[in-house]
Amino acid sequence: MKQLITTGFQYLEDQVRWQTGMKAELERLQQNHPKIQAVVDYASRQQQIRDKNPALYEWLWQLRDAIDEADDVLDDLEYEKLEKELAKSKKQRKVRSIMKSLNKRLVKIAKRALKIDPNLKKLEAVVQKIDKVSTGVATFLHLVSEANQEHQDQQLELYRERQTGSLPKTDLIGRGNDKEFVMQWLRKQSNEHRGTDLYRNISVLSIVGHGGMGKTTLLQHVYEEDEMTEEFDLKMWVCVSNNFDAQKVIADMLESLKKNRPPLDTLDALQKSLKSEIMSKRFLLVLDDIWDEEEERDKSKWENVLAPLSCGSLGSKILVTTRMDSAALIIAKVIKNNKETLRLQGLEDGECLQLLNNHAFADVENLDDDHRKLKLITEEIAKKLSGFPLAAKVMGGILNSNLDERHWREVLECDTGIIKLGQNDIMSVLRLSYVYLPQHLQSCFRFCCIFPQDHEFDKDDLVRMWIALGFIRSSYNQGENMEDIGGRYFDTLVKKSFFDKYGNYYKMHDLLQELAQYVSAQECFRIEGENVLSCRISETIRHLAVKTNNLEVVRKIEKFKNLHSLHLTYSKDDQDFIDVLTKNFETLSSIRLLCINNQHLKMIPEAIGFLRHLRYLKIARTSVAQLPRSLSNLYHLMFMIYERNLCISNDILPKDLNNLFNLRYLKLPWDVILVGMHGIGKLKSLQGLDGFYVKNEIGYKIGELEHMNDLRQLRIKLLKNVKDAEEACSAKIYQKKNLMDLSLEWSHIHINNWGHAQFARYASISKEESSRNIFDPYLDEKVLDNLQPHNSLKQLRIYSFMGARSAIWMNNINLISNLEYIRLEDCLEWHTLPPVGQLPFLKSLILHNMPKVKRLDNKFHGNGKCCLFPSLKVLEIENLEVLEDWFDAAAVAEGDCLFPCLTELYLRDCQHLQELPFLPPQLKKLEIDNIGWKAFNWLQCASNCCIQELKITRNDELVSFPIEAEEWFVRVSSSLHKLYFMELKSLQSLPSSLASLSSLKILSVRNAPQLQMLPNIPASLEKLELYNLESLQCLPSSLSFSSLAVLELHSIPLLESLPDLPPSLRSMNIYYGNLNCLPSCFPSLSYLQNISISGLPLLQELPELPSSLRELSIRRLKSLQSLPSSLTSLFSLEILFIINVTELRLLPNFPASLEKLNLSNLEALQCLPSSVSISSLKRLHLMKIPLLKSLPALPPGLKYLFVNNVSQLQLLPNIPASLEDLILSDLEALQCLPSSLSISSLKKLRLTRIPLLKSLPDLPNGLKYLSVDNVLQLQLLPNIPASLEELNLSGLEALQCLPSFLSISSLKRLRLIRIPLLKSLPDLPPGLKYLFVDNVPQLQLLPKISASLEELNLLDLEALQCLPSSLSISSLKRLHLRRIPLLKSLPNLPPSLKFLEVQSCRPKLMKRYENFHRLRVADD
Repeated sequence: MKQLITTGFQYLEDQVRWQTGMKAELERLQQNHPKIQAVVDYASRQQQIRDKNPALYEWLWQLRDAIDEADDVLDDLEYEKLEKELAKSKKQRKVRSIMKSLNKRLVKIAKRALKIDPNLKKLEAVVQKIDKVSTGVATFLHLVSEANQEHQDQQLELYRERQTGSLPKTDLIGRGNDKEFVMQWLRKQSNEHRGTDLYRNISVLSIVGHGGMGKTTLLQHVYEEDEMTEEFDLKMWVCVSNNFDAQKVIADMLESLKKNRPPLDTLDALQKSLKSEIMSKRFLLVLDDIWDEEEERDKSKWENVLAPLSCGSLGSKILVTTRMDSAALIIAKVIKNNKETLRLQGLEDGECLQLLNNHAFADVENLDDDHRKLKLITEEIAKKLSGFPLAAKVMGGILNSNLDERHWREVLECDTGIIKLGQNDIMSVLRLSYVYLPQHLQSCFRFCCIFPQDHEFDKDDLVRMWIALGFIRSSYNQGENMEDIGGRYFDTLVKKSFFDKYGNYYKMHDLLQELAQYVSAQECFRIEGENVLSCRISETIRHLAVKTNNLEVVRKIEKFKNLHSLHLTYSKDDQDFIDVLTKNFETLSSIRLLCINNQHLKMIPEAIGFLRHLRYLKIARTSVAQLPRSLSNLYHLMFMIYERNLCISNDILPKDLNNLFNLRYLKLPWDVILVGMHGIGKLKSLQGLDGFYVKNEIGYKIGELEHMNDLRQLRIKLLKNVKDAEEACSAKIYQKKNLMDLSLEWSHIHINNWGHAQFARYASISKEESSRNIFDPYLDEKVLDNLQPHNSLKQLRIYSFMGARSAIWMNNINLISNLEYIRLEDCLEWHTLPPVGQLPFLKSLILHNMPKVKRLDNKFHGNGKCCLFPSLKVLEIENLEVLEDWFDAAAVAEGDCLFPCLTELYLRDCQHLQELPFLPPQLKKLEIDNIGWKAFNWLQCASNCCIQELKITRNDELVSFPIEAEEWFVRVSSSLHKLYFMELKSLQSLPSSLASLSSLKILSVRNAPQLQMLPNIPASLEKLELYNLESLQCLPSSLSFSSLAVLELHSIPLLESLPDLPPSLRSMNIYYGNLNCLPSCFPSLSYLQNISISGLPLLQELPELPSSLRELSIRRLKSLQSLPSSLTSLFSLEILFIINVTELRLLPNFPASLEKLNLSNLEALQCLPSSVSISSLKRLHLMKIPLLKSLPALPPGLKYLFVNNVSQLQLLPNIPASLEDLILSDLEALQCLPSSLSISSLKKLRLTRIPLLKSLPDLPNGLKYLSVDNVLQLQLLPNIPASLEELNLSGLEALQCLPSFLSISSLKRLRLIRIPLLKSLPDLPPGLKYLFVDNVPQLQLLPKISASLEELNLLDLEALQCLPSSLSISSLKRLHLRRIPLLKSLPNLPPSLKFLEVQSCRPKLMKRYENFHRLRVADD
């Protein structure tokens, strides 16, 4: 609104006379603006305002509609301004006479004077509309005046509701490890001497997690342990919550100590009283439920709270619970200590199920059979809870209220979400996090509900969307752009636990996703599925995501005319989709953000030009070969992302795409970038350019970069095409102060990332466009000299540079002093590296394939002691063939500090490197791969005690570990977590000190053929991988006392038995060996969920299995004759694979929980148990069971059935109505299909090699895919359902005709192969796109070709004499004609045709078209 008022006044000043009415309205808006803002602020803090105050709710939406309409008008004004600027810059108008120009200006002035300027009319209309709506603000001002007291009352009520005490209210389930971690931390003596720091005696541990994750319950159980009373002199429990007041918190501490409230009123008195109580005493303080509002203000408050605690004794501890990392960070800043954090994740499935069952079956004493059925339902419900303890408690309570199976299934199948089921309990906890966000972050959070659950968020892309939708406020910080501000917004949401980091992406917890949906119900909506009518969608929505294959759903989008963003995923190959898309573009003119995902989409309609307000466009995973020309007219477009499936034409980009001078981000496929954009230098707002390909053509030279000074990331390729140093200088890289990330590449993207076809295409283009093909290292050096970046650069990559020396600017530390990341790769002639050791901020150095570099750094040393690589954290060196030493021995003085911050060191394929430098104390990861060391002399100089991961690979000299190595392993015993030994051909033994590695979690030993035994393993071990150990005969008995969760044994031929396995085991995989038995301890392994056994020919029986098992896979067990009877009672088993167990004669009954069953290559099996018909089974795969003669009844919920090579099977049971995919092949005895096939939900039917099958029943109405191959006696096809999209008929020797109903189907693809008796085809369906006819020898004529046809293949047609004339009006793009001897001529070819193959036809015919444009004619 503020922008509208400002623009309105500015626009009036440009008019010939004042528009007094509009001026008055603008002035009134200016007066009302603060009042409106106050009411909006009030409303944003209220819950369920729609129900509590419908009048205010309706007024707010009227106001929003009016403001959005005004925003569109302002956008239009700016659009037309940009359009005029573009026309002026291009000088497209012809020169006019002075009189003509003057006359035009006079007419324009006259129109304005008469109030007929259309822009002014639009502006007047929206101003009047907002003015009319805004007058209603007076009705609601009383709410604002009452809000302060109401807010205080709400806060007090909320605080009382959230008040916690130290006594546990429930059992602690699933947090045993977390509790032990906290207990260990509390026991740990503080060795840290922090001098005279005020808080030197205090340590803080923060427990961070989402609301309802069990943080408070965990600490209540810790706090009440007797050990804590003995460990600490004093204990205090304080609930801080949302009502944070320093004096109150101190008073609560005193009350916790003295058991009565202190009668003190001032902060000073309270601080002194607390100080006297804890003086020289060791205390434990729990600060429960801390929030973060304003960092600086909160920090000051916490300084007041914590100041008296500084007098506590050494070893005093503070435990904090919070939802927000930022709150934990404030405490850490106050006490000037590193932030120590325990982040609570969701419970494991089994733990969550236990908690759910505890509440669901509360007060149920004896569980009968009915209750056991209910337990199966709770297993399914638990999977939907994402390990959320509060949800498990609430859902348990809902279930416990009615122990009826029908009620429990209603809860299971409810699609309204967990939050709505337990709204009062769960929502009040979760919504608190949302209410405490400022308005701009609330908008950002609400928008995220558009994405599906478990979506992987890309931070940068999400920020771009926020910018496009106007969620980002401008900043007063100079040099900070919108991407920076949006990045701060995102980081804040991460700190407040709305997002969790997973590697390079982020996720939002499922219940937070539901919260976003709940608070944005009238603003955002997501549709998944085919039926849009099942739910009512508010027409107020601004953001819509649709994922469907129903075109009618897409058609209905046009009614939401207020949409600002649309995410559309449509997977069908449907020509009508383009028409519907066109209509939507014409109607949804307010769209700012558009994402389209359709793998079959071949074009974007030109109607996209109607979206004049569009800021963000993403075209993902499509087959679009050419972007619409109208794209060049979307002058507001800021972000464009184009991803596609196939290689595309050279004219993919619109000619005038450089008109988009607001474009800030452009992402294109590599081959589009390779073709390049002419005159890209006009895009001066571009922030990143991930591939500027230098060509020796105007518009593509490196000088295009000269004025692109907003670039933050730049990747220049094919620098070999820069003709001289002067041309390199024209890019003026040194002027780009914002440039943070620069890649300089003389060649192209690395070959190993490409397919052969892609590389071949690049090679041909590169050869054509390269201005020099001569190796010229001197020119490369001069070009690099003149590509000097600004000193602000942080990341530098150089690839395929062929100079022998560094650039001049790289040898001047002052010019590259801010570099944090350097990567040099495939620089084959480079001898001497720049003095990178002196760079003060360098954190990562990566050197790959530089075969002439002998030393890492030999120019850095000055006078006196020196710290080399002072900030380096990651050093990766690979394939430096002649690297001998780290530094020039004469340059390194004794006492120099080397790599003080290094945490990761990777050394690969450096066979001349004889030793390591002194390993720095901070090193966490070390990888040694194919290094030319005769002995592990690096251990002699390694004082490192913090290393967490060690990987030793490809060393043929290592036989055993010397005493120095044993001692080194002892020194790192408390820190080493991961240990890998791989491809060590001579290794005979592992370090005997292995058992002392008390922190080791993962041990992997692979390809060590001489290793004969393993030493005892540490109790801490969680994962053991042993692969290809030809001499190993046994595993240590200590295995049974470990914490092992995953055991993988692969190809250990001498291992005949296993020791008892630990109770912690969750997954066991054993492949290829000679084990003759498995340990009998299996039933006691209550956490074991996955067993996979394969290739054990001597194993004759399996032990009884644990009830926790979810997945069992048994393959290639030649001696196994039966399965354990306990299989029937495995009520958690979901997946069962039994493959190639040739002696297995009988199967036990399957458990009711089974969902997926695969039985293959079972030569002795004669029947299946009747339990196959269990209702839970969704997928059934039967293959190569030669003695099986019949099947039991199929389960009612089956969706997928595969039966192959069951040679004695004569009949199929009834097909369940649920079946969607049926594959039958190589069934020699099967004579017919059941009639129930016609009433199923079948979508795909494939029949292959069923020799006795003579007919098919009626096909189901929803069938989309039908394939019949080598069914030799099939004489007639039933009517084809109208839904069919693809039909493949092959090897049908008895078939004489196709059904006429074929012509009215939805068929898109038709294949007819080897049908010798077929003489004619019925009319083809109107939507057919692909037709393949091969070896149909009696076919003489083709019917009329559909106008939609795009590809036609005709092969081996002995009787065909001509093609229909309708071919000329088709959409045909590809035509293949092979071995059609009677074909004399072709009709007129359609203009759309791009490829013609005429092979082994009449010579005259081939001759006639051999020089035809766009055609290829081939002869055998």
